[in-house]
Amino acid sequence: MEINVDLDAMINPHFDYVLYSDALNKVLEGGRGSTKSSVISLQLVLDFLADDQGNALIMRKVANTIGLSVYEQIKWAIYELHVERQFIFRTSPYRITHKRTGTAFYFSGVDDPQKLKSIIIAKGYVRWLWFEELAEFESWAEIDMVRASFTRKKLPPGKHVETFYSYNPPKNPYEWINDWAEKRRTMKGWYVDHSTYLNDELGLLSDDYLDEIEVIKQNDYDYYRWMYLGEVIGLGTNIYNAKLLHPLPAFPDDDYIKNLYFSQDTGQQVSATTELCIALTAKGRVVLLDTYYYSPVNQSVKKPPSELATALYEFEERCQKQWGKRAWKMSADEATSDYAIDHEYFRMYNRHWHHVHKTEKTAMIDHVQDLLATGRFFYLSNEANKIFVSQHQKYQWDGKTVKTDKPKVIKVDDHTCDAFMYFVLDNLRDLDLIW
Repeated sequence: MEINVDLDAMINPHFDYVLYSDALNKVLEGGRGSTKSSVISLQLVLDFLADDQGNALIMRKVANTIGLSVYEQIKWAIYELHVERQFIFRTSPYRITHKRTGTAFYFSGVDDPQKLKSIIIAKGYVRWLWFEELAEFESWAEIDMVRASFTRKKLPPGKHVETFYSYNPPKNPYEWINDWAEKRRTMKGWYVDHSTYLNDELGLLSDDYLDEIEVIKQNDYDYYRWMYLGEVIGLGTNIYNAKLLHPLPAFPDDDYIKNLYFSQDTGQQVSATTELCIALTAKGRVVLLDTYYYSPVNQSVKKPPSELATALYEFEERCQKQWGKRAWKMSADEATSDYAIDHEYFRMYNRHWHHVHKTEKTAMIDHVQDLLATGRFFYLSNEANKIFVSQHQKYQWDGKTVKTDKPKVIKVDDHTCDAFMYFVLDNLRDLDLIW
């Protein structure tokens, strides 16, 4: 079946160099919105259709991220090329199979690299590999273990395994991937390409998206350099830009609350317990309405779990009554201490918080920075919220760990910071932070 589309109108000229390179390892890195993932998916489908025995294996670090990322990306490319009638689409497991040849696009997480080493392909051979979001992986060794399992296999004459790698560079210059990519710029058999949204000569990006980028550029230029220009800007010391915490004397008259959220971080006997009451408004604002904060420091008699559970319950009930909304979601840490209070809370009030499955601290901080950079976060200027503002202003990386690939935060007076991270992580879709 002949493909009757104008490819020159779908792939920006910037990518001609990497796509036409004879390198078998092609690294596409750069800023968000550069269209690099779209380019890879289109090229993979085109190459796949030209080889009746070729299969493609497409990987993310974690399997549960496949459905709404690389699977949909390949599916999008197939539809863009108007060849969807040639394929069968399945989601359990994720696989896109060519009806005539029986070859397929296979999708997998690399949660256990050893399992992928023994993967069996029923028809033909694996001709293409794509590691998406490469920066999520722990090390090159983890990736190379999988890659080598396929590149060492002998293919028919004239056929080779071609591997694509794509990612947005981490801001930390000491992350393994930044040094790894730099070394491969001069390595035989490799082509490393850097792209940004500014390379979109064809106007594929919407005006609304470009307007959003401009807002972020004006709000936080360093964040813009990292997120959209793909520059490795370093971590600095202070984690958040305090200018992006916008005070409000009162809730805006021109807006209303769409959803109400609670998020807490409990410490019981040894450290502070806090809970945030946060509103998402019809206009997309994220407004901190109120903060509960209790510290056992210098308290001769510390509150037991039953008293903390009661205090949090009363705080939630008061806020819900004040703002005329029931909670949309209540988030908490997954740590043992938080479950301890949750058990007491459930025993007394017959309801639970949702315990957030945490990711790396740097990734959770990135999500908060994503939100702040949009300029949509506000807080009511009341007495209770002062502790939130103060802790976020002082929140810092540990200077001894900044120049490592595993930076750590200073774990002092950071409880509202953690509670806010859990809120953002637990509500990425509501906050329009999933692309």
